[in-house]
Amino acid sequence: MSTTPTPTSTSTPNPAAIPTPAVRPLTTREAERLIQASVRAADGLGVRGSITVLDAGGQLLGFRRDDGAVLISGETSTRKAYTALQMDAPTADLVDLVRPDGPFHTLPTALDRPLLFIAGGVPLHRDGRLIGAIGFGGGAPEQDHEIVTAATAEGGLS
Repeated sequence: MSTTPTPTSTSTPNPAAIPTPAVRPLTTREAERLIQASVRAADGLGVRGSITVLDAGGQLLGFRRDDGAVLISGETSTRKAYTALQMDAPTADLVDLVRPDGPFHTLPTALDRPLLFIAGGVPLHRDGRLIGAIGFGGGAPEQDHEIVTAATAEGGLS
């Protein structure tokens, strides 16, 4: 006599066995549109800075540094984008987590590639799936956040 249970029509399928529909990756053309939207938003605020767009693997897809932007803005925009990608959250929402009494206070220095928990980075999603991230550096953190959220809204990516 067999003691192995037999599947029934009411059994729940294994979630790992259910195929996930493919999501179109972020394209270079979309990265360029995000950069142009960021430039317009930054111009509207009178801010000069740098914009970084990363794909879902954290690889550079687009970058621009404005004339007159502080040199460090290139590094900060890239780190903000990378942080938003790795945490799948806007960096503005993460600032309190890394304060000395926060639950992730050691996280900024725990990885090979440094994270930057300052407002100005947001993840990019298509159909609810993470496809990349954008970061802006050069203004006040609140301005940087406003610039990237305006760019993602214009680009139709949340």
